[in-house]
Amino acid sequence: MRRKTKRLLLNWRIILLILFLAGSIATLAVKPLTFGIDISGGVALVAQTEHPVDSDTMQLVVDSLQKRLNTLGLRDITVEAQGDQIVLIKVANVSTAEQANQIKAVIESQGVFYMEFNGVIFGTGSDVEYVGIYQIKPDNSWSVPFRISKSAAEKFAELAKGKVGWPVDMFLDPPVNSLMVVPDSVYRLMNSTEFNAEAPEAPTLMERISKAFNITVVAYANQSADEIAGLAEGKDKIVLVDVPQELQSGLEGMNLTVRYVPRNPGESDHQLIVRVLGLYGPYSLGEGLTIGEPQQDVQITGTAPDRLTAEQEASTIYTVLKSGSLPVKLNVVGMEFISPRLGENFKTQALYAGIAALIAVLLIVYFHYRNWKIAIPVASTSFFEVLIILGFAALINWNLDLPSIAGIIAAIGTGVDQQIVITDELLSGERSTKISRRSSVIKRMGRAFFVIFASAATTIAAMSFLLVYFVGTLKGFAFTTILGVLIGILITRPAYAEIAKYLLGED
Repeated sequence: MRRKTKRLLLNWRIILLILFLAGSIATLAVKPLTFGIDISGGVALVAQTEHPVDSDTMQLVVDSLQKRLNTLGLRDITVEAQGDQIVLIKVANVSTAEQANQIKAVIESQGVFYMEFNGVIFGTGSDVEYVGIYQIKPDNSWSVPFRISKSAAEKFAELAKGKVGWPVDMFLDPPVNSLMVVPDSVYRLMNSTEFNAEAPEAPTLMERISKAFNITVVAYANQSADEIAGLAEGKDKIVLVDVPQELQSGLEGMNLTVRYVPRNPGESDHQLIVRVLGLYGPYSLGEGLTIGEPQQDVQITGTAPDRLTAEQEASTIYTVLKSGSLPVKLNVVGMEFISPRLGENFKTQALYAGIAALIAVLLIVYFHYRNWKIAIPVASTSFFEVLIILGFAALINWNLDLPSIAGIIAAIGTGVDQQIVITDELLSGERSTKISRRSSVIKRMGRAFFVIFASAATTIAAMSFLLVYFVGTLKGFAFTTILGVLIGILITRPAYAEIAKYLLGED
């Protein structure tokens, strides 16, 4: 008996189970589980495109927005299209208005990305093929390497030839085809060499945006709403920048599209211009890019007074380049906090339900076989599977939501069925000589595991379809179901078979 027990404990399947159990318990001890928005709470935002779009464009909006939010480090994000104009965004673990407003700002700032030189747009977000990790040097200079398309590189090489030090501008959602009404000091700054990098002879920023985006800039000199409306003829919108706000109501009364931009406290003219235009740069053109030869691998460089500022500047450029381009502008039209109170109640109820389910499995299996040597290992194995799944979820920071928990339950239910298949095969064999009995056990286990692997393969195939082709909550259900099935067939099911053989005297 001792020899059989020792052989069981040294069995590699049992050792593997023990190692995974120990690892899961250790992981859960140092890394608590994180939960999705329907359990931990969060914020739901409803964004609307400026005009209805087709399904392909909407999918591009969803993919680009998901990428932008993920790049900024937000966790447990779901972005789903609702019709041809509405996008629903849910972000878990957000509890303050400040956090929600930051997310809102990110969503609304995600517009069309342009690369412009000498008043010519040579590339957009779709031309950015790759963005490398930014680097910060000891002298607080930074660089962000990236690759542009061949067509953009060829166009830029032709434009930049011989223009060392000229400004290269990047814009995120500039006010294309608009009239900008600005204070006189802002007008003069835009029409100066302030934004010319190292080339005073280059066209001013005002000239560049006029040529590239058809943006007309006028200085406010007490013009009336009618006069401004006359200047805006043929424009898509009017942008009022730090001028009397009463002009807005007058212009909107003429059925004109108006955007009012106040100056933030302490904001300089330079900062105001950068914010209104969505301007990144200008960046000085290096000599290596002015020889007239196309270069797809380029980089943006800059310097900062300290490392923290350098990190912020480099991270901002990296994020903008990485986010790609949206074909339409998004505006957040609704925002709602989801209370975690119901989720806290659910976690308690789920714990009680889990304990009740294990007890039910224990009793049902016992009444079926009338043998505690079968009932206890079956229920214990189900409990071990839950621990390993939760440990893995904690390890990879998987946020558990209601569908994910449903997936765990589905995987456990499948596991109990498979353990009963193993048990029935063990109990169905004849009891003859030791050699024939061992041969019979091997054959019966082969039959049992054939059924188990076939069942697991069909489940994984079905869940993989949900994982790849569906979005939102279905992905959580599919992931945890696949994870539970894999843990079962690779770890717990083989270990249970060894334990059952030992307890039923078939070893």
